[in-house]
Amino acid sequence: MTAREIKIKQEERSAAADYFKKATDNYSQMLAAIHSDNSNAAATLAVQCAISSADAICVSEKGIRSISQDHFDVCDLVSTLPIEEAKEKSNLLRKIVSKKNLVQYERRNIYKDEALEIVKVTTRFYQWVKECIE
Repeated sequence: MTAREIKIKQEERSAAADYFKKATDNYSQMLAAIHSDNSNAAATLAVQCAISSADAICVSEKGIRSISQDHFDVCDLVSTLPIEEAKEKSNLLRKIVSKKNLVQYERRNIYKDEALEIVKVTTRFYQWVKECIE
């Protein structure tokens, strides 16, 4: 059985800063939202922060990013990065991405405990990316 191919786009490595800026903007607004007890916004911003962070680290390290409709593909891409802890951190990303449908498309609101957990996991992933690319 051959590995499934991930749809990717070539990017200039300098574009990593642009993706990381998006991640940072989402990160700061995520923190503001969680401190204001706005669980829905915090969780939505957490998902966006994580995806932009993943794009930033992939562009920085390999000059590529996932353009797949399946957001789990970006998790697989992160796991292949030539960085210590990449596989472990891709599992954090997978945890965040697994909440995307609930956070952004389902009817019910996000519970505070759920928002706090996704913010915690996103913070770990974002901080790792920040350490790697700055």
